[in-house]
Amino acid sequence: MKLLGYEDERLDATFAALADPTRRAILARLASGAATVTELAAPFAMSQPAISKHLKVLERAGLVSRGRDAQRRPCRLEARPLKAATDWLENYRDYWEENFRQLDSLLGRLKADEEGRA
Repeated sequence: MKLLGYEDERLDATFAALADPTRRAILARLASGAATVTELAAPFAMSQPAISKHLKVLERAGLVSRGRDAQRRPCRLEARPLKAATDWLENYRDYWEENFRQLDSLLGRLKADEEGRA
């Protein structure tokens, strides 16, 4: 299935953002609710500017948005790009299921052959 150019770029940005474990951890934290950069930086052994750089990558991918709440600038998870990535990956489900069926069949034949020799 060929995607449109814009969709290709969004998907590329999503997978590039997800390639980093720190960014995946940030998204996992944001799945439980909005958080400030300070709150997001707390569990990591890195500076707030380093976390901010990760957040910029996530923002460019459309995975995070920042708002204003008085003096706070909470970050929020934007899950729509994750849905697009999941939909893209879903295209490969049939492929893997068929491979697993073939493997199960092979293992079943090998087990039967082994039991037949015993």
